Amino acid sequence: RALLWLGPVYLAGYLGLSGSWGRLALALWLCWGLNRRGKRDRLAAAFALLEDEREAVCRGLAARHLPAWVHFPDVERVEWLNKVLVQAWPYFGTIMEKTFKEVLEPKIRAKSVHLKTCTFTKIHFGEKCPRINGIKAYTKEIDRRQVTLDLQICYIGDCEIHMDISKFNLGMKGVQLYGTLRVILEPLLTDAPFVGAVTLFFMQKPHLEINWAGMSNLLDVPGINVMSDSLIQDFIASRLVLPNRITVPLKKNMNIAHLRFPVPQGVIRVHLLEAENLVQKDNFLGAIRGKSDPYALLRVGTTQYRSKTVSRDLNPIWNETFEFVVHEVPGQDLEVDLYDEDPDKDDFMGSLLIGLVDVMNDRTVDEWFPLSKTTSGHLHLKLEWLSLVNDQEKLHEDKKGLSTAILIVYLDCAFNLPKNHFEYSNGDCGAKKIKNNKYLKKMERDPSSFVLLTVGNKTQKSKTCNFSKDPTWGQAFTFFVHSAHSQSLHIEIKDKERDSALGTAVVCLSHLLKDPNMTLDQRFQLDHSSSDSFIKMKLVLRALNVEEPDPQRVKAGVNASKQGPVSVTEKAGNQQKFVSPPQVSKVPPMSKDSAAHESLPKKDSGEDLDTKDSSAAPVPSETMSGLDEAEGKQNGEHGPPSALPSGAAAVPTLPVLQELRVAPSVTSLGSLPSSCFELSSSNLDIHNGTEMPLGEIQLTVRYASIRQSLVVLVNGCRNLVPSSNRGVDPYVRIYLLPDRRWTSRKKTSVKKKTLNPQYDEKFEFFESLENVKKRTLDIAVKNSRPFISQERKELGKVRIDLSQEDLIKGFAQW
Repeated sequence: RALLWLGPVYLAGYLGLSGSWGRLALALWLCWGLNRRGKRDRLAAAFALLEDEREAVCRGLAARHLPAWVHFPDVERVEWLNKVLVQAWPYFGTIMEKTFKEVLEPKIRAKSVHLKTCTFTKIHFGEKCPRINGIKAYTKEIDRRQVTLDLQICYIGDCEIHMDISKFNLGMKGVQLYGTLRVILEPLLTDAPFVGAVTLFFMQKPHLEINWAGMSNLLDVPGINVMSDSLIQDFIASRLVLPNRITVPLKKNMNIAHLRFPVPQGVIRVHLLEAENLVQKDNFLGAIRGKSDPYALLRVGTTQYRSKTVSRDLNPIWNETFEFVVHEVPGQDLEVDLYDEDPDKDDFMGSLLIGLVDVMNDRTVDEWFPLSKTTSGHLHLKLEWLSLVNDQEKLHEDKKGLSTAILIVYLDCAFNLPKNHFEYSNGDCGAKKIKNNKYLKKMERDPSSFVLLTVGNKTQKSKTCNFSKDPTWGQAFTFFVHSAHSQSLHIEIKDKERDSALGTAVVCLSHLLKDPNMTLDQRFQLDHSSSDSFIKMKLVLRALNVEEPDPQRVKAGVNASKQGPVSVTEKAGNQQKFVSPPQVSKVPPMSKDSAAHESLPKKDSGEDLDTKDSSAAPVPSETMSGLDEAEGKQNGEHGPPSALPSGAAAVPTLPVLQELRVAPSVTSLGSLPSSCFELSSSNLDIHNGTEMPLGEIQLTVRYASIRQSLVVLVNGCRNLVPSSNRGVDPYVRIYLLPDRRWTSRKKTSVKKKTLNPQYDEKFEFFESLENVKKRTLDIAVKNSRPFISQERKELGKVRIDLSQEDLIKGFAQW
């Protein structure tokens, strides 16, 4: 071992290499060791989390100070299924071991001459089986003849697989996999097996981390590890991530072509307009802060676009347009990340996650969206949902050069391809024979072919089918079309081992317009190939149409953006933290202009609220959660909705919004119907008797009999109206009227630069139940403004008449 360590040192001295080479080798070795230790630590932390998931989740909830009644109504736990997996895992490992030896090993050996010695020496799938952390079932948003499930997969495995190739031992020892797997059961049948086929795919690229063993440890070398991880993830994405699918028929003679390659649900057109108040990332000498150079990355599924970089500007203007094909709604989201371009490493400036379900329903969304995971910044986007129609009248050319149609190419197979580009007789080209050529044997083999498809300036490549004159690809491709009357689809079949075409074809898109359904499903003759060479494809042309929005629908607007990550877990260092799925509230949109209009200075009317001038409306909800101070337990009960007080006026509608609802939809709340909230009108703009909503506050109120006190828990606020362009620093003030003494005032902490603050702070008023029943709870949300600022201080107010409430049971409500 000593000679082995000293060998490289002696070799470096013998060759006369400088000491810098030794230092470089030492640095690489240290970085490699650091990567290896990091992977082992992350795997060990994941195993520890897997062993005691309940304790880890409770510890994570306690650290984040979440309220006790936090629940996830759309995701269900399936512990019974996890128990079934634990029992069946040893048998699954035996089946996979047999598959590796009898199926996978011969295929690897046939790939190349250098892989003929490939042998699996050890295959062990370990004791840890995959877990399903939750299942979400879709019922209302899908067809009645199918069942759609989203499985949140978590696999932290102690599997160990080793293989020998030419006396080199390669392998893996431990793997981590996280992702959302969608399972579609369709069509539903009236006879056994009741389901025609099962379709599987990942909605996004799953997170994968492999702990290598043997010579594969070299893949952890800095520089190589990033490339190897991306290659593995791209390999998985090319087969298992949308738009790629795996469809398994369960019934004989079932045509699964339309299940594997369904027509996309639509196209989302994103107008990236501008941003404002972005955080400063550039600095000089660590002290002088300068302006950043922002750019945006936009993603839908595996498709990603990058905007141009705006130099030295915290309020950049892009005015760029991007188009994405949307295959699954609900399921796919628009992700926007902002970065500061730097010579070394780009700095993160904020992100945005927008649910495409809301955009599809609203048709058009033009809003300023607040950036998340940052201290400040707003992004102005205009989103258009384009539906796919087979109406030729919609194919007029766009004056701005935008796409007017989408071409879907279902690439099926080819027939009788020549072995090489010399073996064809087409036109004036005669068959050529090559003798005494050292490459003759190689050229006599069947070709390993792939297809290049081109529309305009975009070219897409199919997978490679090895050693076949009749290859079957079975893939789908989409192209944006600007002018269907003049553009063409160019097809070129090439051999992987030789840069030569085995056949070409050109299809004018105007031929599809002759068919009423704008569809061609046939075999096309190949040019520059054999006379009996064909390629089979199905071409579908669909026009892009922007439908008029429903005037009766309350748009999601800014609330189309999700405030949390989609995945079940997020990586943070060597630990895993569990996060809840986002809940998108259906509340009326508010544009930036209207928000700015609301923020104009108004005459302050003080703390008092005139109930005669205020408008009240009942807040619908479903469930309640009480707060038990003695034992710390939660109990949910249903209560009867309270009646609308006499003389309370309904909130009128604005002409711009068409319809206004003070409360969000029933499905987005989990609270008890209680008293009617009175909204303060002291800081509202009054236009023809109409009012704009000021946001919502979530409160939990209950009387603790043991402590003889009224407990008020301020959970948080959402959709507050900004009082200035610089943002707001909201806090909550509470009085138990008629007591307005400064000493009895309760006040939360101040949350900086947010319109959706989370407080989760508890306050107590020590009074008897009889006295509390005579009181009124006065809650105001205020802005912590500078002393001499002219900004509006009060953001909104709520009054609750406690005489109308069952305080022993308590209530929790927005």
